[in-house]
Amino acid sequence: MDISNEMIDKFADLTKLEFKAEEKEKPKTDLNNITSFIEKLNEIDTENVEPLIFMSEGENILHDVVKQTMTHEEALKNTPSKDSDYFRVPKFIDK
Repeated sequence: MDISNEMIDKFADLTKLEFKAEEKEKPKTDLNNITSFIEKLNEIDTENVEPLIFMSEGENILHDVVKQTMTHEEALKNTPSKDSDYFRVPKFIDK
C-alpha cells in the first residue's frame, strides 16, 4: 500500500493534527514502514499454529489472593459504635 499526501491529510483531519507540507514526509515514511511490515507478517504461514493465550508458561506469583481472615461479626465486635452491619463515625462533612 502506498501512502499518499491525501491519505496523510485524511489522517491529520481524523486525528485533529496539522502538518505543514515539509512535515508530511515523516509520517508518510513511518506509515509506509508499518504497512510493509504488516505485509511481511501476512506472508507467514500460520495454518497449523495454535493461538497464544499467554506469552509464557509462568504464573503471576505477585497476584493477591483474597483470604477471609476475619468474619464480619469479629470486625464489628470492638467498635465503639455500629449500625447493624456498618461502623458508625461522627459526621465530618457539612453540606
